[in-house]
Amino acid sequence: MNSLVPLHPNNVRFHYKLPFGAEYQGSGRTRFRLWAPLAKTAAVELDGQRRVPMAPSESGDGWFEVETECEALTQYRYVLMSQIDGEIKVPDPASRCQAGDVHADSVVIDASAYEWQTLDWRGRPWHETVLYELHVGALGGFAGVMQRLPELAELGITAVELMPVSEFPGAYNWGYDGVLPYAPDASYGTPEQLKQLIDTAHDLGMMVFLDVVYNHFGPDGNYLASYAPFFRSDTATPWGQTIDFHRPEVADFFAQNALYWLQEYRFDGLRLDAVHAICDQNWLRALAEKVRTAITLEDQEIGLEKRHVHLVLEHDGNAASLLDGGAGKRRGGKYEAQWNDDGHHVLHVLLTGETGGYYADYAIQPAEKLARCLREGFIYQGEPSPYRDNETRGESSVELPPTAFVLFLQNHDQIGNRARGERLTALADPAALRAAQALLLLSPQIPMLFMGEEYGAAQSFYYFTSHADDKLAEAVRSGRRKEFSRFPEFSDPAALDALPDPNSFSTFMASIPEPVAPEEDGSAGQWMGWCYRLLMIRREAITPFLPGAVALDAQAIGPAAVYARWRLNNATVLCITVNLGKQAVNESLDTLATPAGADVLFDSGGVLDALAGGVLPPHSILVIMEAAR
Repeated sequence: MNSLVPLHPNNVRFHYKLPFGAEYQGSGRTRFRLWAPLAKTAAVELDGQRRVPMAPSESGDGWFEVETECEALTQYRYVLMSQIDGEIKVPDPASRCQAGDVHADSVVIDASAYEWQTLDWRGRPWHETVLYELHVGALGGFAGVMQRLPELAELGITAVELMPVSEFPGAYNWGYDGVLPYAPDASYGTPEQLKQLIDTAHDLGMMVFLDVVYNHFGPDGNYLASYAPFFRSDTATPWGQTIDFHRPEVADFFAQNALYWLQEYRFDGLRLDAVHAICDQNWLRALAEKVRTAITLEDQEIGLEKRHVHLVLEHDGNAASLLDGGAGKRRGGKYEAQWNDDGHHVLHVLLTGETGGYYADYAIQPAEKLARCLREGFIYQGEPSPYRDNETRGESSVELPPTAFVLFLQNHDQIGNRARGERLTALADPAALRAAQALLLLSPQIPMLFMGEEYGAAQSFYYFTSHADDKLAEAVRSGRRKEFSRFPEFSDPAALDALPDPNSFSTFMASIPEPVAPEEDGSAGQWMGWCYRLLMIRREAITPFLPGAVALDAQAIGPAAVYARWRLNNATVLCITVNLGKQAVNESLDTLATPAGADVLFDSGGVLDALAGGVLPPHSILVIMEAAR
């Protein structure tokens, strides 16, 4: 469990004691423990010189262990006699830090060395969340992100979400190819710098979320199969071998990882990547239960009021049964929310007119689909998906609150997995995009921005890697070309040749959004001001009344126009009327009359007057608050 070591009245240290890996015991001693049932013998090699044999467990369950003289910052690796590959030297799968890249030595870390400064931080309730997804490397590592935090806090962001930081091959990577899930990547900074980033965010009143990958390991630097039965042979994920969560040791490896990030690093929440690819969905419920229980015990140990810790899913199956929207004090095996891909996809169709690939599922009656998203959360709740050969997708989400869904216009996937990595600033009408952003930031669903979106960044965000293995780099390159060759615009091989090379340093550099000062004039400054104003309205007029909010109605009122209403917990009614189309709507508007006493929260420009005349202008949005009745 978590260990708290008081230093003096103004400081405290946190150390989550793992049941495996290298645990520094203090006084120059370290305990090493490894699960390697496919190894005949095991030893730990310290600083490339001294080998210390590890004793197998008496129970014969594949564990090896030793405690020996070993100071913090000692470099080490395990030396195994594998039944498969003979003698091998491998990094610690639970390494807290690497001396270099994924193939380098692991480093013994004194986890309690960092002195936390923000001692009274207990997090923020889920309904106050405004997420900002970012790539740590693109913003200059942990130190670079930390420098950006005051600006984001001033804007109204309440939570930054870091794309995966676990050790991956090379110096630049999206992070989803990680192989050492306990070690912050050395190219981003040290464990202490990551803790300082989180500490600084807390001092500014901001939460920090971490994107974690529990559905696969990357292809480079993964030694596990040589000494432990971590994987299944009967199935595979789109990204590699299927992890065998039915094995208790494997399931616990990832559960401990979640607790480690939440308790030793004080992350406020986790976003679990593509959990539909996890073979044992019951593990998801067990993990949520384990986290809730551990945080409750931690609260009792510290003797302070409840700490808010949040769990968010990405799940292609629209698994509504796993969600609760943050309701209740302790929610057992439930998650606060899921990324609402349905909401993104239908908004993308309305903004760009694109209907290829999975956007085909949203091409017919997109306004009606957007209305269902705003009214019920998911669009697909068990209906057949044309894109998936009419396989049914999703579960009913009618009973869930709006806060059970994270809504976004852009994220790393939806930009970076495009062939040319275009943002919506390159694809959509600017006025329509601003109306959509207002809908995003003022609707009761939990909003998320992608880095640079707050000032209308125009730079592409590409998929990038830095594999040293030429064969692996070419495999990634060829895979991307094959994927995009199915699209008509890439039928010419020359068009494919012109695509950015994912393994080129220039591709990574081109993905870095240009910094913008908050006071800058021009388009970027106007976008920033727009975003600031919207988030201020959300913070003051909407957020305090979100717990218990319910959707009353949402309906399409034009080809790209929707009218939606929600009752908030103070009995007021939030009403949003939005037209993302380039044509005015002048029919079926008789129900949209603004009642006496209603407050106009936001008008994109003359919308209230136009509606009084029976017209909803193109690329417009009106947000009003009806008084309690």
